[in-house]
Amino acid sequence: MPAKPLSNEALRLIDAVREALAEHGSAVEEKRMFGCHVFMVNGKLCLGVEDDELLVRLPPDTHAAVAETPGVRTLSSKGLMDGYFYIGPSAYATQAQWQHWVDAALAFNPLAKATRARKGKRPTSAGHNVPAASADRPQGASGPRRHSVFDEE
Repeated sequence: MPAKPLSNEALRLIDAVREALAEHGSAVEEKRMFGCHVFMVNGKLCLGVEDDELLVRLPPDTHAAVAETPGVRTLSSKGLMDGYFYIGPSAYATQAQWQHWVDAALAFNPLAKATRARKGKRPTSAGHNVPAASADRPQGASGPRRHSVFDEE
């Protein structure tokens, strides 16, 4: 069954994550997991996008505290995925909030355990070609990028 088409909101959010990771300079692979468009940094799930939510992977020992944050929900309601969270638009609405989540996921990434490939499963190929949502920035524009996923500050 083919994957459902990505919404404009998801495409804009994917573009924002790409930009954030490009600035970080890490090795990044994009693929589909958990029904999300995910970004693997150094072979480990770091960030992702599902509809208008940002998926972040954080230290499992911070799970209870992070889960109490307004606009945040856990990936699994059964407690099977400690450290994985969906961040709603209200929790990344400003550049500072956005940067907090991206920085926290990137800070945890070197400490995260890599997911072992399952027997009998082929590795997923890299690079889903998703068009960048770049219409909000004229070509050749200079200065700091203010992405359309953020509310006015």
